[in-house]
Amino acid sequence: MTVTQPPTPADHTHADYTPTGHTHTHHTPTGHVTTPDGTRLAYRDHHPPPPTHAPRPPLLLLHGLAGHMGEWDDLTERLLADGHRVVTYDARGHGASTRRPPDMTRASSVTDVTAVIEQLALAPVTIVGQSLGGHTALLTAAAHPHLIQGLILVEAGPSGPSPHLPTEIGDWLDGWPLPFKSLADAEEFLGHEAWARGLEQRPDGWYARVDRDMMVAAVAELAERAYWDEWEQVRCPTLVLRGAKGSMRASEMTEMETRHRTRDQTGDQSGCPTSSTTTETIQGAGHDVHLDQPERLHEAIREFLNRHRSS
Repeated sequence: MTVTQPPTPADHTHADYTPTGHTHTHHTPTGHVTTPDGTRLAYRDHHPPPPTHAPRPPLLLLHGLAGHMGEWDDLTERLLADGHRVVTYDARGHGASTRRPPDMTRASSVTDVTAVIEQLALAPVTIVGQSLGGHTALLTAAAHPHLIQGLILVEAGPSGPSPHLPTEIGDWLDGWPLPFKSLADAEEFLGHEAWARGLEQRPDGWYARVDRDMMVAAVAELAERAYWDEWEQVRCPTLVLRGAKGSMRASEMTEMETRHRTRDQTGDQSGCPTSSTTTETIQGAGHDVHLDQPERLHEAIREFLNRHRSS
């Protein structure tokens, strides 16, 4: 995400990272999960107030490319009020996690998710993922169905290849006028205060907490292939959401639902249980549905979880 390479610590991994200007009143342990390749993932484990009803299932929220776990703060508060334990973490190469990990492949991101689930004892968990985080969630559900109870994809799907994506991401990051002189300037440029809260302050201004080459590497495989085979392997109840003004095409969402419905109606030879997939377009939202329409997103998630609570 950095346009230039200003002096910066080699690795931002402090456990007490909190996006600027946000505090929590609920019980939120923080720490790091260490993955098999040594990458350290900074996480927050949000615990709801003592329940007045049966405990709700845990949720794991995955942010998108160049983002940070603090993007989920608004939605997290709503889900905590519903009684859910909510875990968020900075993806590898992002925020307070290892800044320059040895691997930025899709497989490494899936390994990260399984490490978080297993080390924090979340299974079976419902994953909510936006954009690249949603893609990671999809791949995790396909590869590790025993860990995943439900899947909620926000502006994320299996279509591809997208050969120009790495160049587009690089150009986008090159356009950031770093350093921002103030958080207000950052918010104006980035389009939302949650993005600005993910920046780090240095003596000469505010910088992104990611490196450009790491972000380009993170999407390299998406330029080469689609992931429909993995989508066919997803067996848990799934909700697919797109913003009406977002970047996910309605046709992709429709095909996702159609493929699962066709598979479930005709059956296959795997003997695996079938899934239930529903889709919805969120009006008034762009690609960052969780920031543009957090209340409507929460409603959709709550309806989905209630529908499948006993399934």
